[in-house]
Amino acid sequence: MTISKSPVVTAYLGLGSNLASPLEQLKSARAAIAATVGIKERAFSSLYHSLPMGPQDQPDYVNAVMAIDTELSVLDLLQSLQVIENAHGRCRAGERWGARTLDLDILMYGDQQIDLPMLTVPHPGIAERSFVLYPWHEIAPELSIPGKGQLTDLLANCSLAGLKRLD
Repeated sequence: MTISKSPVVTAYLGLGSNLASPLEQLKSARAAIAATVGIKERAFSSLYHSLPMGPQDQPDYVNAVMAIDTELSVLDLLQSLQVIENAHGRCRAGERWGARTLDLDILMYGDQQIDLPMLTVPHPGIAERSFVLYPWHEIAPELSIPGKGQLTDLLANCSLAGLKRLD
């Protein structure tokens, strides 16, 4: 993989898992992301327990949000995250919103709005996802999300929907 060197950008990543020891999956994914060349961890939220978004006949999720500084282009970042997902046993053949060992999403990449066939940033569903907004607010309460508004305003309009912070 060639790595395109870019100016340092702050990006936010959503992490989720509901298979194969979700707590361990997220801890391992965090370490793998932080160890990636061109990435430096800025902050990591608490872990949160959430109900599945899609089919309800699957285990509950564990979620978190990670802030990073990166020199990677957004597509190189996406590729690096997919390599980490695959190393954690991620299988993309299943149904949408199905169970998974690891799901890594680019929630935000600097102040850019990106609309490509393989990637939309900011992530399109963030405004309705308590399992994203609550942990994200924990590490970046003053954040303004391009095209979406203030994180505090999005959070005020989003119910907990069964979300519980893990201690």
